[in-house]
Amino acid sequence: MERADVLIVGGGPAGSACAAALVAAGRDVLVLDRQAFPRDKPCAGWITPEVVARLGLRLDEYGAAHTLQPISRFRIGKIGGRAVDVDYGEPVSYGIRRCEFDAALLRRSRARTQLTEAVTDVRREGDGWVLNGRFAAPVLVGAGGHFCPVARRLGAAGRDEPVVAQEVEFRLEGPALHGCRVEPERPELYFSPDFRGYGWCFRKGAYLNVGLGRRDRQGLPQQVEAFLDWLVAVGRIAAAPRAGWRGHAYLVREGAPRRASADGVLLVGDAAGLAAAASGEGILPAIVSGQLAAEAILEAKGETGEGRLGRRYEQRLADELGPQPRSRRPPGPVATAAGAVLLSSSWFVRHVMLDRWFLHRAAA
Repeated sequence: MERADVLIVGGGPAGSACAAALVAAGRDVLVLDRQAFPRDKPCAGWITPEVVARLGLRLDEYGAAHTLQPISRFRIGKIGGRAVDVDYGEPVSYGIRRCEFDAALLRRSRARTQLTEAVTDVRREGDGWVLNGRFAAPVLVGAGGHFCPVARRLGAAGRDEPVVAQEVEFRLEGPALHGCRVEPERPELYFSPDFRGYGWCFRKGAYLNVGLGRRDRQGLPQQVEAFLDWLVAVGRIAAAPRAGWRGHAYLVREGAPRRASADGVLLVGDAAGLAAAASGEGILPAIVSGQLAAEAILEAKGETGEGRLGRRYEQRLADELGPQPRSRRPPGPVATAAGAVLLSSSWFVRHVMLDRWFLHRAAA
């Protein structure tokens, strides 16, 4: 049996952020992930300055070895309609490739890793947790995303309707490069006519990421197909990419909160259903929750039973992320019409949609 102070299932940003804080405090941490790193991760791939600050990321060092695309402008509109351009005049976010970003964070955490290890058995034995009959620790952190096996063990998975998305990221070459009108410093976001989701075109240096996510899974392939056809028809891209598409799912933080703890176990990131409701952003909540989980574990000083660890962690989540938003109903005809009007307003797009929902600049 291989033992550690803390076992973390999932090596993405949530797991890495938790591991880094624990290792820095002298804890022995073992991170398990079913994939080898670097690995592909479906995600548009942008980070805000708050992510950079929380990670203590040195942009010059990171950018010297990885894709790091400064973002200073945005193009926002509705699929089939007009778009609004917003120019901040300086970088307000950065584009990254998740295959590079996640691997870098896991390395810098300095945690021990057990990769290509799919966790299929999660058991409570005595005062600790045992994974796959081979790995044991008194504390377990579930950071394995929407389908995290630790979340399933807690009964926290499968109860809610997730956001579903499809995306592809590929290197621009030849006709695709010359026919692409998406500028590297200006991501483009286009909302569905029913405002149940949005599509994006995001160029990061030589790479283009295209995708669409929706709050209902009905007809997602047809919605993606229609979005691609429109992008080609209006000349944003030369041709619709046909290979390399991947899907993913996640819960947004609204309505009844997902169970995030039990005796000696905490859920972080998408495993806890923490993506921002307004934008779908998951990287910042993943990092915040991972760091808060580490703080709760360190302060518990080994006292993990009777829900004490979970109460510390969930109170910190509520304090940091704010009250749990109520569930929103699908927009009706009036709300849809109002949304179309607001999307045509440069003031609304910049100061509400971008500053408040996507960039977290409302308090700046």
